[in-house]
Amino acid sequence: MQHNFPIGRRVLQGITLAAAVASGAAMAQAWPTKPISLVVPFAAGGTTDVLARALGERLSRALGQPVIIESKPGAGATIGADYVAKAKPDGYTLLVGAVHHTIASSVYRKLPYDFQKDLVPITTIAMVPNVLVVNANTPVKNVNELVALVKAQPDKGNYGSNGNGTAQHLIGTQFQNSTGIPLTHIAYKGSGPLATDLLGNQILMSFDTITPVLPHIKGGKLRPLAVTTSTRSPALPDVPTLDEAGLKGFNIGTWFGILAPAGTPKEVAERLNTEMVKIIHSSEFRKRMEEIGADPIGNTQEQMAQQIKSETEKFAKLVKDGKVSVD
Repeated sequence: MQHNFPIGRRVLQGITLAAAVASGAAMAQAWPTKPISLVVPFAAGGTTDVLARALGERLSRALGQPVIIESKPGAGATIGADYVAKAKPDGYTLLVGAVHHTIASSVYRKLPYDFQKDLVPITTIAMVPNVLVVNANTPVKNVNELVALVKAQPDKGNYGSNGNGTAQHLIGTQFQNSTGIPLTHIAYKGSGPLATDLLGNQILMSFDTITPVLPHIKGGKLRPLAVTTSTRSPALPDVPTLDEAGLKGFNIGTWFGILAPAGTPKEVAERLNTEMVKIIHSSEFRKRMEEIGADPIGNTQEQMAQQIKSETEKFAKLVKDGKVSVD
């Protein structure tokens, strides 16, 4: 009789595994049965918020359930990330993450979550170039004139970002190191309040994504001096890259994507990827992205995971070289 126990145990394990697979499949089939939350880790009005609403509206139609945009700003987008990392892994609470989260891993000495272990990538929504802008009333027309202005009046040397440890913060640090000019970093909770102060001449410049500043550039209230990516943006074809402006080594854009808490059923994560990629690749969504200066992506879960891994490694070096840290 003793010889039968291992066999019985294996049969029981097999039954348990089969039941778990069947349960996961059944859940994915039934899901969603209630509203889904897209958590935006910045204040309303920024690129993350705009992309979340564009995707959420179409996702709601595809899934037949409301998609709620929930704002949880602060601490360089890490508060929202932590909230989702600790949420129930059932496919109803998702993070609208960004490149900032791959930087935060190196900038913040203690984070209450592990971005690569506690969250599961679903898909990248879009890539958006960053652009160096000043108030249109600032007496500079290009990067060289901006650098000369700050050298002549060091007290005016500051830039705003949408939080500590974000791409804008890192670009500002790199810009300061490349030009040798003193710059004070002023962190905001998102692009909305940052743009308000830039328009009100409260700060000298910012390196924000194109989306929130494009209407103000078109309206003549803000002046773009350079984009921070290695190629020009189709949304601002006449604006040079920082490389063209004489500053070498700049190639930082901002990607935005969807992540779910680790432990989310595989079938639910796969369905989310399928539905979102379908939306992102649609001509309607592509047209909307063109209007806001974004390049739609819509990749696989594996591709997004690899992107997060490689960028975390790349930014760790930039953070170390730039001596950027936040307690």
